[in-house]
Amino acid sequence: MVSGAERGRLHEAAVPLDGRRVHLRPAMVADVAAVTAILDDPTVAEWWQTADTAADAADLVADDELALWLIVADGSPIGIVMASEETDPQYRHAGIDIAIVAGGQGRGLGTDVVRTVARWLIKARGHHRLTIDPSAANERAIRTYATVGFRPIGTLRRYERWRDGSWHDGLLMDLLADELID
Repeated sequence: MVSGAERGRLHEAAVPLDGRRVHLRPAMVADVAAVTAILDDPTVAEWWQTADTAADAADLVADDELALWLIVADGSPIGIVMASEETDPQYRHAGIDIAIVAGGQGRGLGTDVVRTVARWLIKARGHHRLTIDPSAANERAIRTYATVGFRPIGTLRRYERWRDGSWHDGLLMDLLADELID
């Protein structure tokens, strides 16, 4: 369990994690090129709407308020996963975001990643509630999160702005610690 003094140090707290089929390695500055390549994958870029993937990758790796891991399967990086925390004691919870390249999709690896990070956030970081907010149109992601136990809470209307300037809905999902499907 995390003490009050340790809350808010999520970047420093990230440790290597092993799922059933994936290894999660904390991302470092030296990984910016790998993170950029992941964000540039067409199946990731479709949902990860950033104007400058290299700048976004550098920002993610340097962000002290995120835990960011490279997802490694079969010895190669296939994606990234990150966790964030709300540390206000009255609203304390954590969030997860994930991106997996085309070669890692459709193999159950995303489910393993989300389950592994959720377990870490609950057991090691002491969270009772987790959130995730995929695009409302990203059916593959929504199915993956539901498999782990996340439930739809509501639609976030015109939630995210895409590169073309249009607004798209998001789906807020959450999971309580005792709902994690292991």
